[in-house]
Amino acid sequence: MTALDARPRAGATLRFPERFRWGTATAAYQIEGAADEDGRTPSIWDTFSRTPGRVRNGDTGDIAADHYHRVGEDIALMRRLGVTDYRFSIAWPRVQPTGRGPAVQKGLDFYRRLTDELRAAGIRPVATLYHWDLPQELEDAGGWPHRETAYRFAEYAGLAAEGLGDRVATWTTLNEPWCSAFLGYGSGVHAPGRTSAVDSLRAAHHLNLAHGLAVRAVRAAVPARAEVSLTLNLHAVRSRTDAPRDRDAARRIDAVGNRIFLDPVFHGRLPEDLVDDTAPVTDWSFVEDGDLRAAAEPIDALGINYYSPTAVAAGASPSSPSRSLSPSPWAGAERHVRFVPVPGPRTAMDWPVDSGGLHELLLRLRDDLPHVPLVITENGAAYEDYADPSGEVKDPERVAYLHAHLAAVHRAIEDGADVRGYFLWSLLDNFEWAYGYSKRFGIVHVDFPTQRRTFKSSAHWYADVIARGGLPTRP
Repeated sequence: MTALDARPRAGATLRFPERFRWGTATAAYQIEGAADEDGRTPSIWDTFSRTPGRVRNGDTGDIAADHYHRVGEDIALMRRLGVTDYRFSIAWPRVQPTGRGPAVQKGLDFYRRLTDELRAAGIRPVATLYHWDLPQELEDAGGWPHRETAYRFAEYAGLAAEGLGDRVATWTTLNEPWCSAFLGYGSGVHAPGRTSAVDSLRAAHHLNLAHGLAVRAVRAAVPARAEVSLTLNLHAVRSRTDAPRDRDAARRIDAVGNRIFLDPVFHGRLPEDLVDDTAPVTDWSFVEDGDLRAAAEPIDALGINYYSPTAVAAGASPSSPSRSLSPSPWAGAERHVRFVPVPGPRTAMDWPVDSGGLHELLLRLRDDLPHVPLVITENGAAYEDYADPSGEVKDPERVAYLHAHLAAVHRAIEDGADVRGYFLWSLLDNFEWAYGYSKRFGIVHVDFPTQRRTFKSSAHWYADVIARGGLPTRP
């Protein structure tokens, strides 16, 4: 799979492997809507978004892109794009509303219809079991900092796998557990909005445990040919200089941003430096015998979500007077690290555009995990898109962004990284978490009042890339 297809394709200068997976991705709470239909109960994001001041403009995912009622229309869009794969997430509170007990058949029926129609369209279903929508009842019982949540997740994973049987080609346990743990329980900018460094670390550990237990549960319920994976938003961390203190700042962010998941999942251990860094916060006594072995259950691929790199420098000396800090997602690092700007253009999220970070990250994984296949499970950008008077939506900045990042993936493959697919984020404009509907990541424009879908110029461009099997000379 890592060798590039040698056969030329007309007009394509950067050719990808013959069986490279071309996909797009979404998440349940961001697009489905139908928040209280067919037995679905509130998730932590329903509660969070309905809490005044938490989400921009008071937006919620109650309707979102109304995908629940427009599945056929949206699959038709995917067919027009020519994607080979579609990555979606299953809403836990739609399938198991309280996080306990039997599955709700109407909830499973929605995903049966979705996967059946995808397969009929020749598109491989790639299901993510958890994209941040924890049933509110489980949060009320303690949430991810509570060990029991890991066991409840494994039960739910088994129910979903049994209910969807062999319809799903690839099962992904968790999407971006770093965000679930550290934005949800550390900085509080994501649901459930808690701000506790120790709870964020407890949540990270229990998410690792939940992942491993879910891998076992899924494998017990699906055919052997089905793939099981995990998706991480790994940080491409750069130190501002080569000075020892700046390099140590990068090490600290790498520990709590990357290795807190990579080491348990692939090596069955906690990073020793992370344990040392976080000693003022916790003694890690919540890690029980067998947890790290369970977290290291073998998987078939690692999904990578990448948007921009992270640059850091040394922060205030530990001996400096105490500073007033807002809640931080960087447990154990916040008083030692400061983030510095990455030069260059920026997206509407104010994120730097730097495709080199993706190449760096893929080569690191090539070296650190040489036997683990990689898939880019999210990559994309938000810009200020709008429909012009003729109804067209032109987004040349997004096209340039996607072209540069796909070129970085191609370069990484040439350099020996075993990258097997690329999922563009996102198919549709959607509910963008704490930003509500103010940020647009889709290659399909959604006019939310009418739910009208319109291909942006980036969608036409991506369809051409897929048809070519590679990138044209220019964006």
